Amino acid sequence: MSTLTLQVNGKASQRAVEPPTLLVQFIRDTLGLTGTHVGCDTGQCGACTVHLDGRAVKSCSVLALQAQGRELTTIEGLAAKDGTLHPMQAAFNDCHGLQCGFCTPGMVMSSIDLVQHHDCSSEAKIREALEGNLCRCTGYQNIVKAVRQGAAAMKA
Repeated sequence: MSTLTLQVNGKASQRAVEPPTLLVQFIRDTLGLTGTHVGCDTGQCGACTVHLDGRAVKSCSVLALQAQGRELTTIEGLAAKDGTLHPMQAAFNDCHGLQCGFCTPGMVMSSIDLVQHHDCSSEAKIREALEGNLCRCTGYQNIVKAVRQGAAAMKA
């Protein structure tokens, strides 16, 4: 066992972890934050996307110990302390950018990263940037609308 010390959703956390533990397993099984979903286990679907030091990563392809001393944000850490949704969460809700909801946490986390670090000036650029996040329900129409609305709200 090794000791993993990091910030999780703005709070200090220190836990024992086995070296081969994936970050997604640590998040779900050790921390009990089940909003981060396990989809493909191969880094292809994006359901497990979280932010590590402010950048989107697929937590099924990162060892937990690689997060040592870093800042981890999960979907549970986006809303304000008073429960107010992050602008991207609100946009996904307003635009009906979800159906079954399985991909939604990862899609929201990737969309925030897209707005903060990439070009999201057109529908084509949004679709290209979200290629690593799979949704089997929506056809992406409302997801793209949600990203555009969320981007406008984040920049306001």
